[in-house]
Amino acid sequence: MTLFERSPRGVKPTPDGTRILPMIDQALDALDAIVAEAQRLANPAPDTIRMGVSPLIGADLVARAFDAARNLDRPRDLVLREADLTHLREDLQAGRLDLLLVPAVQAMPTFRHRVIAREPVVVIDPADSRTESPVELHAAADAAYILVPDSCGLTTFTTELFRSHDLPLRTYPGEASNYRVLDEWARMGVGAALLPQSKTTHEHGSSRPLVRAGAPVEITYEAVWDNATPLAADLEDFVTSLTQLTELTERTYEETGD
Repeated sequence: MTLFERSPRGVKPTPDGTRILPMIDQALDALDAIVAEAQRLANPAPDTIRMGVSPLIGADLVARAFDAARNLDRPRDLVLREADLTHLREDLQAGRLDLLLVPAVQAMPTFRHRVIAREPVVVIDPADSRTESPVELHAAADAAYILVPDSCGLTTFTTELFRSHDLPLRTYPGEASNYRVLDEWARMGVGAALLPQSKTTHEHGSSRPLVRAGAPVEITYEAVWDNATPLAADLEDFVTSLTQLTELTERTYEETGD
């Protein structure tokens, strides 16, 4: 049986080939499905999702992650690890973690990414505590900012925010150990600070929403995971569920304030 015929104008299927070739494609697809299912049965996905989180990720988002894991068709337990971004990325690349929840401040091109949540950023500057009205980014550039070690993603976010808008970033010569100390030092008047709104102390009366051309400046949090693991399908479902829970929570807050 001849499947193809050659001519000066090229190669084309014979009448027999036109009938047989689609069947061959179907057989190959079925064989691929058999191999994939055999691998799934031989290497079943674990019952846990090992999730790494940045210190900037709030407890409310982590709580929703637990709900999302429990609501999977095959419920999973979450095993959490909080660490700096460098260690989290290394562990994800080495297969020691299944998924990250981190600020979206650095690309990992070979991994899947999905935005999970956003929140407004505020400026804490006791030197300008007469008002709590929004402050434009170009005006905020007049302050000297306390920074933290580039581990949780906040310093990367801050420096990239100013750089991307061609604004100088004036910095305090010292360094706070983490965002909690950053908040305290700014409240003491050591310098100004840029923080996600949820990370400021409630008694802080000198925080002002940061805006650019009147629109709130926001920090984005994302899920990052490897799509080539036995857990890939469950991780996709988990991230989708977490995104939906977050959107529902945000809509409820907008409607009720609770």
